Parts: sequence; structure tokens; C-alpha cells
Amino acid sequence: MEVASHPIHNPLHLSYRRSSLCPSSSLRFYECRGLFVGHSPISRAILRNSDNSDNLSASLCIKRKHVGKLWTYHLQQELNWPCFDYELNKRNKLQRHTVVRSELVGNGIPNSSYSLSESKLGSKVRGVCFYVVTAIAAIFLFVLMLVQHPFVLLFDRYQRKAQFFIAKIWALLTVSPFFRIKYEGLENLPPPNAPAVYVSNHQSYLDIYTLLTLGRSFKFISKTGIFLFPIIGWAMFMLGVIPLKRMDSRSQLECLKQCIELVKKGASVLFFPEGTRSKDGKLGTFKKGAFSVAAKTKVPVVPITLVGTGEIMPSGMEGILNFGSVRVVVHKPVEGSDPEVLCKEVRNKIASVLEQQS
Repeated sequence: MEVASHPIHNPLHLSYRRSSLCPSSSLRFYECRGLFVGHSPISRAILRNSDNSDNLSASLCIKRKHVGKLWTYHLQQELNWPCFDYELNKRNKLQRHTVVRSELVGNGIPNSSYSLSESKLGSKVRGVCFYVVTAIAAIFLFVLMLVQHPFVLLFDRYQRKAQFFIAKIWALLTVSPFFRIKYEGLENLPPPNAPAVYVSNHQSYLDIYTLLTLGRSFKFISKTGIFLFPIIGWAMFMLGVIPLKRMDSRSQLECLKQCIELVKKGASVLFFPEGTRSKDGKLGTFKKGAFSVAAKTKVPVVPITLVGTGEIMPSGMEGILNFGSVRVVVHKPVEGSDPEVLCKEVRNKIASVLEQQS
């Protein structure tokens, strides 16, 4: 490639001229340092190498055999314009996309600067095994729940202890192969027949599994969409789980009324007062619905702190299952008639254990 050494006196020089290739007087174009804007590549090449072009234009163009190149090295150095090489980009395309993918994966998962293939493979395999085990156990145990359900409705319509006993077996069969649960303060649990309001922090999808292993029959609130799931949703219906339409104030009021009626008839209820799972493991703001139910029905509130479930299966990453253990701390029951005081006292109890753990 030969480039003339004619000096450039004015880098930003723009000249306005009429095209010799276009006889129409209405068609004009700009000549900017040898780049003929407004014409096809062939026309620009002819104009650059024609005798009508001035020395400035000729000094910046390349030979006719190189007219397919849009930029010259001389232009890149003078104007600092990018020099795009299609063949080089095509060869490096796979490696570039691979690097970007690994960086995005590292940013999406906290404290992970490793590649995708080597980091979460074991946890993903454990996650698949977890769901296989829980599905197989649910299928067999669901048959037992279905057989005894008519008798449960006749003799134990509100507490449904027989159904919750099967749910406890299902939870134990699911979690036992994957992580251990350490219990503290089991003596603080009320008697099985005594109604109470259980309140727990919420970190993971594993929280319900863990709480079912306590062996207490309590109703809890779940989204209406989950009831449509085969086996699991049907089992929840037979357990008497309370459906809720999120972002629907009327549905929320109906849930609270239903909880009050169940507690008055001898059943217990479980609340996650944070409303949703914690994204970072920190304790969120408590809503007062659970404490209003306890204050109106005059039953004790049993605070429960769960530690470790969020690390084993983080919120938003339900496809993986990390190694670890879970700690369940059952606090002494709290009684009172003021929902705000109950809320503050229960939250302090749960927060004290989480702060010690961190």
C-alpha cells in the first residue's frame, strides 16, 4: 500500500464541489479528506483516483486494487478513526463472546469471580437430585394423603394432624440426604393441641421443608398459582394451606380473616412477616398481620429463627443446592394485646440470633 507524503495543513478542511460523475446540477457532495460522502464505493474509488481530484484527496487514498478498504492507516493515524478488520473480528468472535459471558456470570453471583463450568456444577447436580428425591417422595406419600383425606375432614377438619404427619415424613425424606438440621429450644414449642401463631424469618425455598420437620400442624399462606402444580399443589390443598393473591388488598384481608377463624377453632398458623424471601440474608421489615391475628385471638406468638437455608439455596437461585447445615432456634412464646409491641419484640428476638451468626 503506497500513501503519498503530501503534508496536511488543515485537518478539518471541508471543500464543497460538484461531482463530475453526476451531470445533474442538484446532486452535490462533500469531499472530506478524500472521503466522498454521498456516492457508492465504486464512484468514490473513481473520484479518488481521477485527475480531477486535488492533491489533498489523492494523498489520502490508496491504490485502486485496495479500493475495497474503507479506511487507510494514514486516515486512522490522522483522524484517530477505528480501523475495522472483518477477518480478524471473525476469527476472534468466539473468544470475545466467551470472555463477556464469564464476566456476566461472575457479576450475577455475589463473591464469584470463577468461570461458570467449574463453580456451580456440583451445586447444580445436587439441586437436580434434590428435586428428584422430593418429587418421588411426594408421589408415593400423596397417595396416602388422598386415601385418608375423607377421614381427616370428618374427624380433624381444622388441625389435620394426620396430613401434617405425612408432610413431616416428606420433608425429612427430602432434606436428610442433603443437609443436617440442628434444633435449639424445642422445649419452647407449645403442645401439639394448643393453637399458636408461629413467626419465622424467610430466606429460602427450603424454609417450609425445615419448619415441617418440627412436627407441628400449622396452616401457612401461599400464592394461588402454586395450587395448580400437580401433586405438590394438591397436597397443599389437603393440608389446608391458605391461598393468597399478591398485590390484592381484598385477598389479604380475606387471608387474615381466615387465619383468625382457624385459630379460634384450635388450629395454628405460620407467618413469614417479611412477606418474601430475603435477597441478601438480612432481616427485612415485619408486617403486622400475624401479630394482629395473635392479639385478636389472644394466643401466643412463637418466634423461630432459621439460619443457613439462604446459603444452601439462595433466593432467586432455586436450581442449585450448596453444602451446609441449617440451624433452627425456637424462642420462648410472646404474648400481648398490642400488635405493634408484639411485632417489635418478636423481630428483636429473631434479629439477635442472626446478628450473632454474622
